[in-house]
Amino acid sequence: MSTSAQLRAALVDRLTEDGALTAPEWRSAAGAVPRELFTGSYFLPVAGSVPTSYRPVREGESDWLEGVYSDETLVTQLDGRIRPDDVSGSAVTGSPSSSSTLPSLVLRMWQQLGAEAGHRVLEIGTGTGYSTALGAHRLGDADLTSIEYDPVVGGAAAAALKVAGFAPRLIIGDGLRGDPDGGPYDRLIATCSVRYIPLPWLHQVRPGGRILVTLSGWSYANALALLDVTGPGEASGRFLPGYTNFMIARPHDRPPRPTLALLPGEERPSRIDPAKLDDWTGGWVAQLAAPSAERMGAGPRQILWDVSTGSQARTAPGPDGGWSVVQRGPVPLWDRVERAVQRWQDEGEPHQEGFRITVSAAGQRVWLGTEDGPGWDLPI
Repeated sequence: MSTSAQLRAALVDRLTEDGALTAPEWRSAAGAVPRELFTGSYFLPVAGSVPTSYRPVREGESDWLEGVYSDETLVTQLDGRIRPDDVSGSAVTGSPSSSSTLPSLVLRMWQQLGAEAGHRVLEIGTGTGYSTALGAHRLGDADLTSIEYDPVVGGAAAAALKVAGFAPRLIIGDGLRGDPDGGPYDRLIATCSVRYIPLPWLHQVRPGGRILVTLSGWSYANALALLDVTGPGEASGRFLPGYTNFMIARPHDRPPRPTLALLPGEERPSRIDPAKLDDWTGGWVAQLAAPSAERMGAGPRQILWDVSTGSQARTAPGPDGGWSVVQRGPVPLWDRVERAVQRWQDEGEPHQEGFRITVSAAGQRVWLGTEDGPGWDLPI
């Protein structure tokens, strides 16, 4: 058995023991698809670097293959253009723009989607092609279509899939618009996050079909949603357990912003502990309440900044052991966040799996408790 096959078998065993890999068909796919064909060289973050810098791990280096078969996300592109083989030095800074997601998450999502032989599946975000190869092994080439936004990334994925022996239908284009030919599909899975459910998806997945996608925003808080399509343009669903994090789809990412300048405003005591925004679900609730704001800072010192309106909010420890907040601009960001976090606290601070989502022609709404209870509209 080759070193690659040994490492692949060991990874499958670990994922099975950890409970991430339960279905025999997906175990077979994980054991058959060589991940190294899809990652090539990759970046790893340099521990303790601020801002985060990344060191390239080049194909064939001593620790390269072991890294490929770690259950880790491997960054393959920075800033939409820099690949590991482009870097001449030992490290480089940049924002990750493409990656091979950790295998446990990829395989868990395929299983959560409930895709079976005979289902037509649309994948949004081909990326390196590793997830696509797993899907093609399980479903067959003819029933899988995958869309990639970046032509360079998509071209590399197509070449890797061919070498691996797979030939699903591949499209270079805006996956948020779905398949130009319109479907219909039984399942849709997205390996990027979105601010709201794109309307074309709701018409290309047949009633009774499912959509699995991560909802995010400009504060980059994430929640994995599984929706059942109930009719053309309509769906309802729930959020799944765990902690899923994907890069936001480029058309949904925040606009370029200038350098932040903290400006004076109205000061008052904060009615919530700002550190609640560091909680996985607490930060996501705050994002629901202020979807156009970017969040910075941590602990008692949080900063919210809405670039579109210039609105700001910043918190700090108060002299009496509490916290203060300074707000300015037409959108009272902290007022909205306070109300949302207090509603969440009134419900016992549940994880995201306690929330639901409803999508219709009237809008897209995330709610907690009952459908006519606390809720927040997504920014469509």
